[in-house]
Amino acid sequence: MPSALVQCIPNFSEGRRPEVIDAIVSAITAVPGVMVLDRHSDADHNRTVVTYAGPPQAVSEAAFAAIRKASELIDLDQHHGEHPRIGATDVVPFVPLSGCTLDECVALARALGERVAGELGIPVYFYEAAATRPERKNLENLRRGQYEGLKADIETDASRAPDLGPRRLGKAGAAVIGARAPLIAYNVYLTTDDVSVAKKIAAAVRQSSGGLPCVKALGMDVEGRAQVSMNLTDYTRTSVARAVETVRKEAARHGVAIHHTELVGLIPQAALLEAALTYLQLEGFRGEQVLESRLLAAQGQGSAARQVFLDELAAGTPTPGGGSAAAYVAAMAAALVGMVARLTVGKKKYAAVEARMRAIAVQADEAGADLAAGVERDAASFEGVLAAARLPHDSAAQKSERLKALEAATLEAARLPLEAARQAAIVGELAAEAAESGNSNALSDAVSAAALALAGLTAAAANVRINASSLQQPQAAQPWLDELASLEARAAASLSRAQAALATRITAAS
Repeated sequence: MPSALVQCIPNFSEGRRPEVIDAIVSAITAVPGVMVLDRHSDADHNRTVVTYAGPPQAVSEAAFAAIRKASELIDLDQHHGEHPRIGATDVVPFVPLSGCTLDECVALARALGERVAGELGIPVYFYEAAATRPERKNLENLRRGQYEGLKADIETDASRAPDLGPRRLGKAGAAVIGARAPLIAYNVYLTTDDVSVAKKIAAAVRQSSGGLPCVKALGMDVEGRAQVSMNLTDYTRTSVARAVETVRKEAARHGVAIHHTELVGLIPQAALLEAALTYLQLEGFRGEQVLESRLLAAQGQGSAARQVFLDELAAGTPTPGGGSAAAYVAAMAAALVGMVARLTVGKKKYAAVEARMRAIAVQADEAGADLAAGVERDAASFEGVLAAARLPHDSAAQKSERLKALEAATLEAARLPLEAARQAAIVGELAAEAAESGNSNALSDAVSAAALALAGLTAAAANVRINASSLQQPQAAQPWLDELASLEARAAASLSRAQAALATRITAAS
């Protein structure tokens, strides 16, 4: 297996002509070292999603070959489908899998964009982590008006000018290229053909209109059935189970139900496992109870990810750094709290606190999942600062754009460790409660959790403060700095409570 693996999930505006799809996939598989993992075509969407992986340069070469083939075979002037699109190859995201960072995927995206614009004459927009300006991070902003709208605006509207390539659209349209974390594409079909119901449900669940965090959703008609099409951009913040149950609840409000659901492409095992645990309501389940996980551990691979993270921390690179370590430490604290709570549940001696311990376990799991995801998010946010700092600044306009991008990226780099600090404060309080009323045989674990929560919060706070001091308008972060003092006091008080419980309960037992 190669030392570095990157995943690529290009979306093509063709789902009805198998011969065209076959030709595009053949262009991908012709590149040595590339492994096609999945292909999903939908005639109503008139779209195909291909998932493949391999060494970074091979993956990039395969993407270029696919974009070139799609530009030869797909004419967007003749294309019609339910799914929004602006290009024959509509979007090309790179996702780091192993031995590769998000920053390296950004570089991969930028290099591919230069080739596509220079050699194929196709306008290129960069999105997500590769975006050159904040408003282009979200794909829906780039797709506004779709191909037809962009064709009318690209030549005259400066805000719609591509990052690279000509300011005009040919039949292949434009390509959106970027780098991001794993995404889950998930569709829910309803027991109605009323698309207006699907659109109302989509509005209720998507983040942009006040719904679930990290959820994008559209309502559309697919094969005569109303569909809520969702992208879960961070399944650790909104799980598949939570998204589906929210859709189910909203559907019931409109007098309809879920007919069936559909996964587009691939899904991380952790996301699927979380959904299974939610619905099965398994008590005391541990990840190593999964057969495949136990086999990997037995083969010496179970600790590989932990060692990789430690090696990355030790490397002479800007990321991951203290912010990621802070989230990791606080996530360990949350895991310990969950352990203490589960060691308390089911014990006759602790029947009076069983319901509360169940609730603590759930809260700790939720906080831990958010903190674990924060390890990557923090690294990505600082990479965003580095990317903004590398923007061109020769002209006055470029300098202005660079300063705006740098300010936005630095704000994000301060906000994320603040989120970790908030979660760490919650975990510390849960740890103190577990120490006071949880299983006495796990007292030291509860105290350890409180200590780790405080350590994680302290480290996160340092990252908030250093980033806030780098802002051009530091007053924007003053409310965050004020909040930090309160969070630090809460975490310190939690550790004192846990230590007091340790001393009291040890004395009572002796």
